[in-house]
Amino acid sequence: MTYLDYQATTPLAPEAFDAMLPWLRDQHANPHSAHREGRAAKAAVEVAREQVAALMPAGGTVSFTSGATEALNWAIKGTAGELWTLPTEHAAVLDTMEAEAANGRERYVLSAGTDGLHDVSHVPQHPGRDPSTVLLPLNEQINGLFAAMLVNNEIGVIQPIAKLASSAHASGMLFLCDAVQGFGRVPIPPNVDLVAISAHKIYGPKGIGALWIRDGVRLQPLVHGGGQEIAGRSGTLSPALCVGFGTAAALMKGQATADAQHVERLWSVALAALGDGWTLNGSPDNRYHGNLNIRRDGLDVARLMSDLRDIAFSAGSACASGSGRPSHVLRAIGLSDAEAKSSIRLGFGRYTTESELIDALTRIDAAARAQRIAA
Repeated sequence: MTYLDYQATTPLAPEAFDAMLPWLRDQHANPHSAHREGRAAKAAVEVAREQVAALMPAGGTVSFTSGATEALNWAIKGTAGELWTLPTEHAAVLDTMEAEAANGRERYVLSAGTDGLHDVSHVPQHPGRDPSTVLLPLNEQINGLFAAMLVNNEIGVIQPIAKLASSAHASGMLFLCDAVQGFGRVPIPPNVDLVAISAHKIYGPKGIGALWIRDGVRLQPLVHGGGQEIAGRSGTLSPALCVGFGTAAALMKGQATADAQHVERLWSVALAALGDGWTLNGSPDNRYHGNLNIRRDGLDVARLMSDLRDIAFSAGSACASGSGRPSHVLRAIGLSDAEAKSSIRLGFGRYTTESELIDALTRIDAAARAQRIAA
């Protein structure tokens, strides 16, 4: 099996597995217990917290969660006032904001260009207002939250987060950065207020994420109970998951240059291996090169995936797979339903070899061309 679905999840780093194993097999104390074994578990959790925080901006704290979905829900539901976002955001943001809107909060979805980027140069407009086209009103003071992804999970586009955060702050709003896909790969601007991340997107275990909260920002708790975690999140932490997350984060920091160089080589290899007839979705310049989202006119993606079952790639977000609906991200950047449904996403990273990528792309290209011949 050739694995090319790194945006859905990354392979678990062997180092993270090794670090987790003792906490799964031998050391089973509750990190919130006061006895010696509990304190040892707590110490391991705090080391992991520091390792994750090392990839974050200064001046904030890391609270562990069950994953990025919980972190995003907490950030959105834990704040008050208006909600602003982009139409290309993850469902965990869009659906949570929709739920909040159903409970009476005002919500505004800005526009995205054909490259997937929000144009921060537009003159702000007073919300008056068409939610699909309204722009952030810089000249007004708004109590609320603006949320945007650092790196888009479907098309790999890197948003101008620093500028968006500055615009939000000029209007008195907090800024939430969904850094799930960019964490450890693309620097997180220092002027954000909240950052959601996930371990299994950086070669760590599934089932754990975190919300970074800038000092001075206060959130209402999403999960009530013992208030064990920093910022009031309740629930017993898993030392094994925390240790795995911390080890993966430390590896991301230590191997940042090598990982980036490897991805750049793979990107060049991928572009060279693909034949003509393919179109890149999203900005060709402002993007993370471990994400290759492409389309081909008339491509039957379901047939392609059936013909190439030993190659793991995606027709879009794993969270929306099987829905039968075209990608909301691709529709938001102006693609037709037919174009969106003829798109595939290929993700690669640390453990992808050049030879397997070339072989996979050669076979994908051949199978796609065979469809047109058969038609």
